[in-house]
Amino acid sequence: MRRISHYSTYTFLVLALMLSCSSGGDGDGISVTPTPTPTPTPPPVTVPAPSSATLSLPENNKVCETGTNASTTQSTILFQWVAATNATAYDLRITNSDTQGVTLINNIEGTQREVTLEKGMPYAWQITSKATGTNETAQSTAWKFYLAGDGVENYAPFPADLLSPASGGTVSVSESGKISLSWSGEDPDGDALTYSIYMDQTDGLQEQIATNVSETSLEVDADKDSVYYWRVKSSDGENSAFSQIYAFRTGA
Repeated sequence: MRRISHYSTYTFLVLALMLSCSSGGDGDGISVTPTPTPTPTPPPVTVPAPSSATLSLPENNKVCETGTNASTTQSTILFQWVAATNATAYDLRITNSDTQGVTLINNIEGTQREVTLEKGMPYAWQITSKATGTNETAQSTAWKFYLAGDGVENYAPFPADLLSPASGGTVSVSESGKISLSWSGEDPDGDALTYSIYMDQTDGLQEQIATNVSETSLEVDADKDSVYYWRVKSSDGENSAFSQIYAFRTGA
C-alpha cells in the first residue's frame, strides 16, 4: 500500500508540473506579436515658385550695342540680369527681330552669359526663371537692342509690336463693319516712322490695306465670324522692318 501511495504522489507532482508549464503566457501557449504603430506620412514639401528676373544688360532700346568684335560679321554680347527669388537656373531666349530666328540657352546657373550674334541686326531678349522641385516658371519682360554693324550710318526701325488684336484673340466688329488695329514702333536713330498695314484672310502677306500711316492705330473694314492675318511694316524713309504676323478672329 505504501508503494502505491508513493507512486500516486509522484504521478500527481508530475502532472502538476506539466500543467504549470503549459499555463504561462496568454493561457493558450501562443506568443502574440504586437502590431507596430504606423509611422505618420510627412506632409509634402512645397517648393516656392521662382520670381521674374530683372534684366540689366544689354540696356533696353540701346541703339548701338557693340559688344566685343568676334569677326567681320559677328560680335559677342554679354547678357546680365539680377538673380530672381527662389530661382536655381535660367533660360536665356534671344530673338532676331528681323529674321525671327531664336537663340535659346537653357539651364544657366549664374546670372550672365556671353553670346555671339550677327552684327547689324535688331534683337529682343528675355529670361525665364526656374526652380528645382517645381514646374512653375516666371518670365521677365522682353528688352530690345540693336547690334551695331560695321559702317552702318542709318539703322532700320525695330519691328513694330502688334498690340491689338492680339495673336489668337477675338475682336468685335462694330455696327459700321469696322475693327481697330493698334501697334507700337521705335526707331534706333530716333527717325520719324510711317507704317504700312497688311491684312488678309490668307497669311498676312497678300494685301496692303493702308500705307504712309503716321499714327499707331487704324480702323479697318472686317467681316463678322472670320479669321484674319495682319502685320505692320515700319519705315524711317531709308530702311524698313516688318513685324510678326498675328492671326485673330472676329466675333459672330
